[in-house]
Amino acid sequence: MTGFRAPPAFELPAALRSEGYELRRETDEDVPFLARLYASTREAELAPIPWTPEQKAAFLAQQFQAQRHDYRTRIRDCRFEVLEHRGSPMGRLYLQDRPSRLHVVDIALMPEWRGKGIGTQMLEALQAEGSASGRGVGIFVEKLNPALRLYRRLGFIDVMDHDIHLEMEWMPQTPNAVS
Repeated sequence: MTGFRAPPAFELPAALRSEGYELRRETDEDVPFLARLYASTREAELAPIPWTPEQKAAFLAQQFQAQRHDYRTRIRDCRFEVLEHRGSPMGRLYLQDRPSRLHVVDIALMPEWRGKGIGTQMLEALQAEGSASGRGVGIFVEKLNPALRLYRRLGFIDVMDHDIHLEMEWMPQTPNAVS
């Protein structure tokens, strides 16, 4: 596809790498894991819906495939990576390199890895990288996403309300920041 290229690799903080965490490019073999990860991010949302487990699984599989297709056909300059711990997949980071900001297309961890500071360290490293290049860091977040508190704590501000999502951005406090 012309015009679609991956940005330079984002490097995890040394503290995470020393504990056995690694980012690597996503492959087709990762699809079953990625589908489970996606489903885990929608569990709370679907819990009150009176569907059978089979109906929920079919809905989640369809939604995962639609999202995957959309990300790969619409988002230019995106790097699709799987986060591993000692060789086992446990999350993903989809990062788009834009002239004025690093855009987090998606960041997600399996439930047993959430709340341990891993996402915080990754976002702080993205902020440091953005600051070093004079760029902000942007993300779209569902309004009911518990991670919204984390983004606000890290200095992300609301840029625009998109119905169920908020567009948020963090800007470095340097004179080099690009608008």
